Amino acid sequence: MGAGEREYRDALVREGLLIPTGVAGVYGRSAEFEDTVERLNAMVTDLCRDDGVTLMRFPPVLNRAHLEKSGYLKSFPHLAGSVHSFAGDERAHRELLATVENGGDWAAGLPRTEVMLTPAACYPVYPTQTGTLPEGGRIADVLSYCFRHEPSDDPARMQAFRMRENVRLADPERVRAWRNLWFERARGYTAALALEATAVVANDPFFGRGGKLLAQSQRDLELKFEVVVPIASDTNPTAIISLNYHQDHFGSLFGIRTADGNVAHTACIGFGLERITLALYRTHGTSRAAWPSGARKALGL
Repeated sequence: MGAGEREYRDALVREGLLIPTGVAGVYGRSAEFEDTVERLNAMVTDLCRDDGVTLMRFPPVLNRAHLEKSGYLKSFPHLAGSVHSFAGDERAHRELLATVENGGDWAAGLPRTEVMLTPAACYPVYPTQTGTLPEGGRIADVLSYCFRHEPSDDPARMQAFRMRENVRLADPERVRAWRNLWFERARGYTAALALEATAVVANDPFFGRGGKLLAQSQRDLELKFEVVVPIASDTNPTAIISLNYHQDHFGSLFGIRTADGNVAHTACIGFGLERITLALYRTHGTSRAAWPSGARKALGL
């Protein structure tokens, strides 16, 4: 982490906006930080208010079998988080406590459960859509805490963070048109906040040698775009909004079909609420009272 990144992180902590926990990338948030997140989330709600979305809210864990079926572990094993819990008898408990007292690795005493941590807010949606969509498809509106195991001192790269997403499920033409609509909405969103944002072709952080080929294909087909803003680094801006076209990947895996019987295509737009908040503090300063009047108006401040 460079000096500028350390300075920004330390300024956020000094101002009380972020509360360190002793684990890299895991922070508490202040009342003001949370208020800013909620106002940003409300702005997204306003953008999709007339879209006829289906509101869906899931906990930050999902069915292990569903995540396995999605292919996430094949592409992103390095980011996954699995939930484990004690399930033994009193003898096993004594052994567990002895291992803890001796400073040993007690994780073996906690077998896996049937859930994993949610890596992106959209993942619980697809298994619920098995079958035939209504005419014109569906738009799901989701919000969830998400987890990705990439510990970092970069304040914009948290291990646990909130993602607000809209997910489009329909035929390819409707899905692509919907994503184009959200391109324009994303531009308006960042402009209203007076952020210097740029849309770029991007790729997901696929794992391993084969992942490099997947990443290049994703870029070549322009399946993923990110809206980036300088946060921890001026030279390496951070993605705050992501627009992803999955083609028929999830439709095929989970048996989702359009009203005419074809495999549904899907796309999603994700707003990283903590990252957008951090971008505002980095761009406009840690005093909200001094932020540009346009941004304050957009946020209802």
